[in-house]
Amino acid sequence: MGTSSQVLLFARNFFRHPSMLGSLVPSSRFLVNDLLTQLDWERARVVVEYGPGVGTITQELLKRMRPDAVLVAIELNQEFVQFLEEEVEDPRLRVVHGSARSVREALSRLGLPIADYIISGIPFTNIPAAMRFEIMQESRQALQPDGALLVYQFTTTVLPYLESSFSTVRQNFQFWNILPARIFYCTP
Repeated sequence: MGTSSQVLLFARNFFRHPSMLGSLVPSSRFLVNDLLTQLDWERARVVVEYGPGVGTITQELLKRMRPDAVLVAIELNQEFVQFLEEEVEDPRLRVVHGSARSVREALSRLGLPIADYIISGIPFTNIPAAMRFEIMQESRQALQPDGALLVYQFTTTVLPYLESSFSTVRQNFQFWNILPARIFYCTP
């Protein structure tokens, strides 16, 4: 599917389910690059992505990942799940229709160990506080001791939940995105 078709699918789903998507358009190449340059690709064997949408970051992850690595894309929106399964042909990709709250269960079902990295673009602003906390706790437990959670957001709503769940939280800012985005790099 072409880029314009991906944008249209993304936008259509934004209008259908605005609370599930944080933006009207997919992430910019600037945001994707800033986010992914923070991963140590040599040790990234199991990578999890929450809310892959139309696969903007998913496809870049697959380009940079080792041949023996696995990417688990966890998505709530069935239309995006179907799109990823049909459009992204890479044996390293495992698409899971489900919630970030069940990341350890998804990894277990796939016979995978805990993750080296988790990348999340889900809109925490639209998620109830108790669920934010639950996702952070589950994410921390799903990471290797030297792993990291990378979260990109348009607000700082998630910051207190990150700080209460992770020992280190670093912040960056990417101005060249619609909307400008914050990137949080969190380690257990």
